[in-house]
Amino acid sequence: MHHLDFVHLHNHSDYSLLDGASSIPRMVQRAAELAMPALALTDHGSLFGAVEFFEQARKAGVKPLIGMEAYVTRGKRQDKTRDSAHHLVLLARDEVGFKNLMRLSSLAFLEGFYYKPRVDHELLSRYSGRTTTSSRCRTTGSRSRTRSAARCWSWRGAPGFRSWPRTTATT
Repeated sequence: MHHLDFVHLHNHSDYSLLDGASSIPRMVQRAAELAMPALALTDHGSLFGAVEFFEQARKAGVKPLIGMEAYVTRGKRQDKTRDSAHHLVLLARDEVGFKNLMRLSSLAFLEGFYYKPRVDHELLSRYSGRTTTSSRCRTTGSRSRTRSAARCWSWRGAPGFRSWPRTTATT
């Protein structure tokens, strides 16, 4: 079967409240119809749809790419301020990366929740192993803030992408 050389890496399902309108079965079905080799699920701040997405995609012959769009706060995750958290799309590269995403999502809800489940640079530097990120989201804000967020953790980009230096950003 001929497949497309294009893969959507930033998708929200109906698990992204107020932002995603597509159901997981419908997204996967459409990717299969278009002969896409893979599809990513990157819901806001959570992995609530990961298991359903993984099962549906495998059943349809589409490689599931599990991720999330994290809300990254400028300060500490425990601070109760309504700073304008920016977004960072994180994709698991393997099982270790998926476990790190689960840690990030869980800690965002348990320690960083203030209107949204937020992570900070400390959590990203601790639990970013075996993940890949996209460096910009439409609602992220300034490019320098995105670079600052990506620089704060060990970014191991996909082949062909420039790797960020392994430093801690100052905010």
